[in-house]
Formats: sequence, C-alpha cells, structure tokens
Amino acid sequence: MDLSNLQPAEGSVHNKNKRVGRGEGSGRGGTSTRGHKGAKSRSGYSKKIGFEGGQMPLQRRVPKFGFKNINRKEYAGVNLDTLQTLVDNGVITDTVDFSVFVENRLATKNEQVKILGRGELKAKLKVTAHKFTATAKAAIEAAGGEAVTL
Repeated sequence: MDLSNLQPAEGSVHNKNKRVGRGEGSGRGGTSTRGHKGAKSRSGYSKKIGFEGGQMPLQRRVPKFGFKNINRKEYAGVNLDTLQTLVDNGVITDTVDFSVFVENRLATKNEQVKILGRGELKAKLKVTAHKFTATAKAAIEAAGGEAVTL
C-alpha cells in the first residue's frame, strides 16, 4: 500500500449523490435532471399534503359528517374491582373520596369520576364520586356501604 492506492474504509463514505447543474459536460447540466418548466422544476418546490395537481382534493370532495356535542361531560371511570384492589392493598379502609382517586392516579384533579359496576365489592365503603352507575350503586349498598354523589 502506498499513496497511489489509498482509499477509504468500506462503508465509511456515503456521498454517492449525483452532482447536478455543473455544466453540460457532466451530462447533468442544463435542467439538472428536473425536466422542463412546471412547479417541480423550480427551487423551493414542495407539494402540499393531499395536493392532486389542481384537481379538487379528496378531503374537500367528500362531505363532512358526524356530530360533536360541545356540552358533553367526560368522566374518568373507576370500577368496583379497582376499589376492592385498593382495599386489599391497605390503601383505603372505610371512606373513598376524590382526593383518594387523585392520589392513586385513577383520575386527575380536573376530571370528574364515575364509579362503574365491573367486578365485585366485598368491603363496606363510603364512596364519594360525581356519578354512579345503577349496578355500582347497588353493589356498594349491598356490601353495606354508602354511595354519595358530589
């Protein structure tokens, strides 16, 4: 090996780009492989998402549909089996209020809580929440507890 046959290590050189616009002799001068005229031949061209060459885009051809109720109230759902797990782990004993839900990350401080009826509750609890399903309320009262609506 000497200075006449040095070459970089395999895979270390990535630039295999064609050099365009460097004279007619390069074979890529003139239009620089962009063809003639039109938006695609200009510098700074970038096609907008959904652009269909001037044809009315699909997104604008298809009519809008559906309905979004601006007065809808979203609730963070907490199931009975989750409450029973908290009782089993010794996190709660007799009363469950909003601060307990926030501390255990079952809801954030800005959410409203709805107690749902999945699972079964064996512990006697006084549960305070914004809403209860009928099955959840019945299960809490059947276990000897109390369901208080905020």
